[in-house]
Amino acid sequence: MAKAKPSLSFLFLFHILFFTALLEPSNSQPAKAPSTDFIKSSCRSTHYPALCVQCLSGYAASVQQDPRQLARAALQVSLARASAAASHIGRLSRLRGITPRESQAVQDCVQNVGHSVSRLSQAIDELGQMGGQAAAAAAFDWHMSNAQTWVSGALTDENTCLDGFARPGMDGAAKKAVQGQVLQLAQVVSNALALVDRYGSRHRGAKGQP
Repeated sequence: MAKAKPSLSFLFLFHILFFTALLEPSNSQPAKAPSTDFIKSSCRSTHYPALCVQCLSGYAASVQQDPRQLARAALQVSLARASAAASHIGRLSRLRGITPRESQAVQDCVQNVGHSVSRLSQAIDELGQMGGQAAAAAAFDWHMSNAQTWVSGALTDENTCLDGFARPGMDGAAKKAVQGQVLQLAQVVSNALALVDRYGSRHRGAKGQP
């Protein structure tokens, strides 16, 4: 025996009820966007606060209120920027009309920024060994000092790159392209160093260290 087909009136009523339910507002509230207030207040301790907030706001959910996670995020952003800059600058040696002196300066800059990449990676590793709030004071200070040294060295590498284009006769397209990349990279790394320093100061304050 064949099954009876549902009537058109029943199907119409079903669709009305279905789509009405979809259109009714849900009782559940949308997920609240993570607050960036902590990042904004922390970035005030940097030399380039607007750039700091721009780079780090996307990490608000993972950072929360943790200065260690914020410092780590700042270093990761710096590392990504340095890697991208090294790749971009490396292509400048193929610019049409570049002089031999400019080509050498570009190659030196690639090497300098490459060193910066290595130092930032080392700084991230040191930060990972600090152990958070439970870290022993001596071990924390050792790793913090190392991290600060690595980030400072990365910043020096970037400034050395720019110094290579400060000589006379180096005002061509290569210099402008390098400066556009490296100046902002240096600002990002400077901000990261400030946030690493801030984390160290806050940790020592929480531990009651001088």
